[in-house]
Amino acid sequence: MVQEKQSDRQQRLDNLLQAVEAAQKVQDDIIKYGLEAANLYCDDVDGDWLKTWGEDEDGQQSFVELVTNLLQSDDLVAVRLRKQLKDKSLQKIAVELERCLSLSEEDDRIFAVKNMLVGGVAVAESNRGSSNDEVDEIGLLDLAEELLEKLAEIFDNHK
Repeated sequence: MVQEKQSDRQQRLDNLLQAVEAAQKVQDDIIKYGLEAANLYCDDVDGDWLKTWGEDEDGQQSFVELVTNLLQSDDLVAVRLRKQLKDKSLQKIAVELERCLSLSEEDDRIFAVKNMLVGGVAVAESNRGSSNDEVDEIGLLDLAEELLEKLAEIFDNHK
């Protein structure tokens, strides 16, 4: 048992030393070759990787693409969301929704989406001199719940 612990510790230490040495090699190559060091570590630097960013191995759409497609549609929830967050880009909304959906508790997700919606209202309303007290909290919660239901439906269909 004691021998196993020492062996495990030694293995972890060896792995750490290898990782540090590899990081030092990368740093040295960057200092020596500058941006050209990317060619040493990447197979296809000049390829179309930026165009295919976010696609899975089997060609499925990424979360942000699916949400952006929903937000561009004529779906009632999407229309209400665009109206609520008119100053934000669809891409930014999709990224914020991804962050909200990463929360583990359903109530946390709902309130995170609602807070995102309130943030959009606060920006839009502050331009007109209104206060956040005028925000329709129940309406925003309803929209947040409907949006989460719609997103769940979309992801169930794209599994």
